[in-house]
Amino acid sequence: MIDGDFNGNKARKLEYFLHCDISKFDKIVSYGSNQSNAMYSISVFAKRHNLDFIYVCDHIGNKLKENPVGNFKFAIENGMKYFVDKDRENFAKNLVDTKTLFIKEGVAQKEAEFGFIKQAEFIDNFSKKQNIKFDIFLPSGTGASAAYLSKNIKFNVFTTPCVGDTNYLKEQIYELDPSSKVQILNPPKKYTFGDIKKELYEIYKELLDETKIEFDLIYDPVGFLTLFSNLDKFKNPILYIHQGGIIGNISQLERYKYKGISNL
Repeated sequence: MIDGDFNGNKARKLEYFLHCDISKFDKIVSYGSNQSNAMYSISVFAKRHNLDFIYVCDHIGNKLKENPVGNFKFAIENGMKYFVDKDRENFAKNLVDTKTLFIKEGVAQKEAEFGFIKQAEFIDNFSKKQNIKFDIFLPSGTGASAAYLSKNIKFNVFTTPCVGDTNYLKEQIYELDPSSKVQILNPPKKYTFGDIKKELYEIYKELLDETKIEFDLIYDPVGFLTLFSNLDKFKNPILYIHQGGIIGNISQLERYKYKGISNL
């Protein structure tokens, strides 16, 4: 992790902006879901650099408005201002002027590659020290992490879609890297992004109990279930990349409790 205040793999995606001159900007505009890890991480970045942060999402329920939780709550506390519009991307683009740093949903843009070059170097050095050749696995939203890591490392990189289906993820990855060698694995069943499913909570709880490591409740459960159902695809020791983003677990656990699934 680059910095404890940044959340999940979005820290890698934002690393480029930590090393460049952003003095010409007075605000950041972005868009995405109302519990996005990227939203929270950008809010931390904006606060540190005294930049206004405007975020556009396509819906916010009354319950969340009245009682903010998770990434949404902490982003607001960091000074984020938000708009709601069904066409969130175009609405966000219309807020951009010459002093705006525009960041795409999930930081899925070319600047994100910088952080994954660094991550690839770290993994490569670790591999050499341990004398292990890895197969790397990580679940995907936009596919940027998998695309840019695969582009800059010699190992096989596998992923699975947590947003949309395999075709959608493939399109997203090829848009970022037309020659990508990322191998996309199908999950054991179709999940909607942010699904509240008993088996997703159970694998989260099992991993927490056995490893004492808390994983993200949206991406990682789908990731591990996909991993376990596709073990025959891997020829080398598996390096699983933790998705971070556990601040988002606050709101997700509340949803599981409401459904009577979680007793945490």
